[in-house]
Amino acid sequence: MKSSKTTLSRDIGLWGVVSLGMGTAIGVSIFSIIPPAYSLAGPGMLISMALAMFPMIIFALIYAFMGSAVPVTGASFEWPRRFISPFAGFFISWLRIAGSTAALVVLTMVLVSYIGNVIDLPSKPTIFVFFLLVFLMNMIGISVANFGQMLMLCILLSACTLYSITGIPDIQIENFTPFTPQGLSGTLAAIPLMISLFLGIESAVEVGGEIKKPKKTIPLGIVLSVLLTCTVYLIVAVVTIGVLGHTNLLATQTPLLDSAQISIGTYGKWLILLTAIVSIGSSINATFIILTRFLYAMAKSGMLPSALAKIDPKNGIPRNAVILTFGLCCLGLFTPDSLIFLFLAVNIPTLLKYAAICLSSIRLLKLEPQLHDQAFFKPSRKVIKSLGYLGVILSVIIIILGFQTDYRPFLALLIWSLIGILYYVIYGRKNYLSTPRTEQE
Repeated sequence: MKSSKTTLSRDIGLWGVVSLGMGTAIGVSIFSIIPPAYSLAGPGMLISMALAMFPMIIFALIYAFMGSAVPVTGASFEWPRRFISPFAGFFISWLRIAGSTAALVVLTMVLVSYIGNVIDLPSKPTIFVFFLLVFLMNMIGISVANFGQMLMLCILLSACTLYSITGIPDIQIENFTPFTPQGLSGTLAAIPLMISLFLGIESAVEVGGEIKKPKKTIPLGIVLSVLLTCTVYLIVAVVTIGVLGHTNLLATQTPLLDSAQISIGTYGKWLILLTAIVSIGSSINATFIILTRFLYAMAKSGMLPSALAKIDPKNGIPRNAVILTFGLCCLGLFTPDSLIFLFLAVNIPTLLKYAAICLSSIRLLKLEPQLHDQAFFKPSRKVIKSLGYLGVILSVIIIILGFQTDYRPFLALLIWSLIGILYYVIYGRKNYLSTPRTEQE
């Protein structure tokens, strides 16, 4: 007789780690960010893109080290909780509940709008159907959800390859001159926009307890995710700029669609629609998986109701956490439709998370230095400290830049934070302290 499962299943391999990272990062931004970035920097946005990679490489290196030293499910909660303070872990994850819900809504909203260019569909009901499909896939088990993630990534990479190969012959070199029409100021101004291309590249660490040989697989998977994501973005951006040129880029909101129609013709529209569906769809699935895992981690520590930490004995998933995530998605249907509002509601908690993980890496070296020695990927202590402090500074700078764009998400997150602090004082802290230590590690 097959025994029932009481722990999370370790079903994710190297390609699964890569698909979670790339699937989270390559989503809405690549379809919408090129025109506004081009309006600021011209073809020099390619330099802006390269510069935007810098902070994300810093964060990726920190995550690769932490994932190798302390692989655990719900890492964004567990690492700050363990190495900074229990409240830090709770606060970062509490904000991410709102941020991840906003991410799921905005991803699905953009996906439905792309499909709406070809098929007339009611927006809210269609969004609900997508949420339902992702929910059902995750209810079956992580292996099924991860297989779907890998399949979508394969289709995405194939579509981007076809887009690039067919577009290269239509590239006009003169479309890259002048390369920096707005000078250095324009190139720097585009960087905050380009940052959004890479957010989420480290997402696989959130399922560290479900990865095979995590100490080696996580850092290698993150490195491959960064390299592949940067390659995809660079090639797609070069082809799009080279094919469309200045006038067409400034006049369009669907640059990849317009470029594909020039290179491929009528079939280009269907290629980009397919690319959008699998790209954004993989981001939705990855974000859904990650949200369920840090809800599970918070519950396992006692900071959320213990029912969320129960593992389904048949398929080894945190079933109640999956159900709650679906419920949060449904509530998210009532949030504002403003993409700027939603993007910032996503980015602010994400950047705070990055700052907390960078600080956690520094604290790890002080509190449990043996973990550094045991890690498979272990830059020197001096390098980790330097990267950690730099990551904190970069996170704060980018958050401040976002406040100048729209203050309303900051206000909404402040209210959500106050609710969370009240909840922690009344319930979370007391229950955490009463939870046996063996359940927290």
